[in-house]
Amino acid sequence: MASEQSPLLEADRPDRDGEANAGSSSPKARPSKWPKAREISIFIWALVATAAVIVLAVWTQHNQQTSRNVSRAGKRNLVFMVSDGMGPASLSLTRSYRQHVHGLPEGDVLTLDKHFWGSSRTRSSNSLVTDSAAGATAFSCGKKSYNGAISVLPDHQPCGSVLEAAKRAGYTTGLVVTTDITDATPACFASHVLLRQMQDEIALQEIGQGPLGRSVDLMLGGGRCHFLPNSTADSCRLDNVDVVKLAKEKYGWGYADSRASFDDLDGGDKVQLPLLGLFATTDVPFELDRRNMNDMYPSLSEMAKTALKALEKSTAKSDRGFFLMIEGSRIDHAGHINDPAAQVREVLEYDKAFAAVLDFIDSSATETVLVATSDHETGGLATALQESGHWPVYDWFPQALANVSQSCEKLATRLQKHASSPPSAKASSSINKEDLKRWINTELVIPGLGISDATDGELTLLAEHADASISTFAAMISLRAHIGWSTHGHTAVDVNIYSSGGPGTERIRGNVENTEIGQFLSHYLDVDVDQITKELREKQIEARSGRDRIAAVEGPADRYHAVESVQTSKTVE
Repeated sequence: MASEQSPLLEADRPDRDGEANAGSSSPKARPSKWPKAREISIFIWALVATAAVIVLAVWTQHNQQTSRNVSRAGKRNLVFMVSDGMGPASLSLTRSYRQHVHGLPEGDVLTLDKHFWGSSRTRSSNSLVTDSAAGATAFSCGKKSYNGAISVLPDHQPCGSVLEAAKRAGYTTGLVVTTDITDATPACFASHVLLRQMQDEIALQEIGQGPLGRSVDLMLGGGRCHFLPNSTADSCRLDNVDVVKLAKEKYGWGYADSRASFDDLDGGDKVQLPLLGLFATTDVPFELDRRNMNDMYPSLSEMAKTALKALEKSTAKSDRGFFLMIEGSRIDHAGHINDPAAQVREVLEYDKAFAAVLDFIDSSATETVLVATSDHETGGLATALQESGHWPVYDWFPQALANVSQSCEKLATRLQKHASSPPSAKASSSINKEDLKRWINTELVIPGLGISDATDGELTLLAEHADASISTFAAMISLRAHIGWSTHGHTAVDVNIYSSGGPGTERIRGNVENTEIGQFLSHYLDVDVDQITKELREKQIEARSGRDRIAAVEGPADRYHAVESVQTSKTVE
């Protein structure tokens, strides 16, 4: 019997027999057949295992390719949702707030939480911290660009958008937002300009006055001022072009501009496309304020439901479905002003809109996929705060947010209006300043913020610096809630991806670049974005995308965003 040290294969056996039998007349033992048999068996086993691995690899690759091409010939809808400025901490904040306010158990989560899919990296081509324009260009074109670019690449040449390609392929298209419909995110799907501030030009391209003609069938949101001639009171255009009139008379748009006209749409049943719905001069108010003005402005979830119904109805007899982009725009604005009370209401409304899309998917006979993500995080939100001179407290207090009934933006507007009107504007004595402080406390702080312990220093700061009161109001809430912020701008944190699941969505599971999300959108719809890019470049859109208008917009920034430079040669290595 072989010992434990015996070699497994005969070829490896040392010739010890000769040594052991030296000088002996005994015949040499005949070699056993078993080692050779074992060698052959192992060889056969290895061959079979290798073949099995190859077969498995081929099958897996085929299965992946098949799953990516599932239902490519069938009718389908795609809903893409953007939670502008919403980072992971916003979800934690809102989830805990909701549980506290409604007395829910810790396991009760947001609808978004139940559809978590992965996360997205957000850098732009020229910065580790993106803005909404570069972020939306990644979604619309599937390519990186510089901060401020509206579906234009670093070489200042346009890139075709998934919405434009979808329209060319026969899909019906729509945009729903709560900010200006000409703001960065919606603009990237239906226009091409060098800078996001060029909203007058964006408005013209969105209605169809561009090289591709009209690509959008439905637009709902705010930003009416960019569509009115500057001779009218509510206009913010630099020229006297009546874009609403142009849209109706030249491009056949229907028009709605009030809550009453929105209600006349009957939830989408009475929509005739194309439809332009502009329900606010600029932004639709924060949900925290809008809910008290429901007779004036529709909510995000209401507009989303109306759009879904209208697009489904319009494509009922088509072999193509629709592409709809829905943005929770003002999550970002709440982050910019560091208003946690406004932000949780915005996220809750976005979650409600997300749930409405899921309900639509469940009821629709057409294959529909929902993908949702953020372009970036805003504010550097942290659900904890260490007060100066104190040890850290391992807690934060949702009730401080629940007590708030008006946004910091609205309270600041009220204060500035009051402070600039007689007699406050003419008052400089300490008596009048004390009167103003009392008014601020009794009319704004106690009823609006739900704060009954405002310090004299806080009230003095508000009275003496009304122009900066929005930040003071926000800081007062955050301090009492123990909410921290690191910036009034954007951050580079990865943001969450959510999805209903469906054909091809495994492509964006896990951690991906934001451009991969954009590439998925065009892949799922099976549309040719590159062909649109080629056509745009052949028509030399750069000349009309606004180099001659840059000087007009490189002035003051808007209240949320800095003006970006068009010097885009710098790239992040």
